[in-house]
Amino acid sequence: MLMQGFAGFMWLLSMALIVFSGFALFDAATRREDAYRAVDKQSKMFWLIILGVAFVVNLIFNVLSFLPIIGLIATIVYMVDVRPALRGLSGGGRSRRGSSSDGPYGPYNGGR
Repeated sequence: MLMQGFAGFMWLLSMALIVFSGFALFDAATRREDAYRAVDKQSKMFWLIILGVAFVVNLIFNVLSFLPIIGLIATIVYMVDVRPALRGLSGGGRSRRGSSSDGPYGPYNGGR
């Protein structure tokens, strides 16, 4: 009974890792190449290769082996460092408020 519960938990964890790395791979693929250079991160091809390898490793290997953990770390780095920078550049963040004429310190009034 306990082993079946553990096996079910490990299967759910494995599926969660596959979905997480798949989402990160899809997100990296849909971003523009010049956005990666603009936010001073590695190239788009670099992240596509790393996240693609992480996705394939999560599909093939068991969660308890070493390689999915490395893939998880790479996916987490993309999700918490690169993705927010890319979203901030394209204005896709939810925290952006105001109009397009707002400057860094408030609304731009045209020098009046």
